[in-house]
Amino acid sequence: MKLPELSLGLWHNFGTDADHSVATDILCTAFDRGITHFDLANNYGPLPGSAESRFGQIFTEQFGSHRDEMLISTKAGYLMWPGPYGDFGSRKYLLASCDQSLKRMGLEYVDIFYHHRPDPNTPLEETMGALATLVSQGKALYVAISNYHAKDALKAKAMLDGMGCPCILNQVRYSILDRWTEEDKLLDALDGKVGTICFSPLAQGLLTSRYLEGKVPSGSRASENRFLKAKNITPVVVDKLNKLNAIAMKREQTLSEMAIAWLLRDQRVTSVLIGASSVGQLEENLKAIKDDTPFTKEELAAIDALTT
Repeated sequence: MKLPELSLGLWHNFGTDADHSVATDILCTAFDRGITHFDLANNYGPLPGSAESRFGQIFTEQFGSHRDEMLISTKAGYLMWPGPYGDFGSRKYLLASCDQSLKRMGLEYVDIFYHHRPDPNTPLEETMGALATLVSQGKALYVAISNYHAKDALKAKAMLDGMGCPCILNQVRYSILDRWTEEDKLLDALDGKVGTICFSPLAQGLLTSRYLEGKVPSGSRASENRFLKAKNITPVVVDKLNKLNAIAMKREQTLSEMAIAWLLRDQRVTSVLIGASSVGQLEENLKAIKDDTPFTKEELAAIDALTT
């Protein structure tokens, strides 16, 4: 199965408290621009389940006749409801989560269902067996994993292969500023075996123009102290961002365009997950695939010197 170079993540800004018209415009623009893969999870919200509910509303209103042109994925693996069966990777949790996700989105099946994170307390065979069951039940066409390091990802793949249910993707956090996958040799290990789709390519917004002056703008993730904290916007970080931005400017790109292009230059990267809170942000990110200017050895070396 072929994924587009850019996929759209429908994360916490797509919850039911988001502006419905803005969310609709973003989804419709993405689809019109060739993005066919829309990525969700049961816990995206901020109220768990609300991003799926919002997507389901927009899907019914705008995309009902286009289902076969779309790849829709969701995940389960983080806390969704109280008690011992509403988190991690048990068979009970994954099967129940998929049923609930389908109901929220108004779908008969998802194209890809992920296990969202490794579970240290549930046998991997049980978790992978639950994924295989979803395919056999027709509730998912493909299965995938997320946040798995190389060793466990290869184990998961081998188990699924043995069940006749190939694992097609591992979704991992990867950006110019966050390069744990390289230390783990993840992309090398999975190359030709499991696709890699990267989330947080802009490092929670750090790799944009927002923080170049060392300030924390109102409405930014850092201002809300969500995944990115205001205390992390240090002079050292700002200096690094400005040096990266200087490289981008010489390439006639914005910092965010360069950050996405840097990931896509690697043939082992299947797709990059972008997020957007406005059509303008989406359009800027899309420029990264229109500009196919290759990176020079000098540019890559300069980026490495700043970030490794």
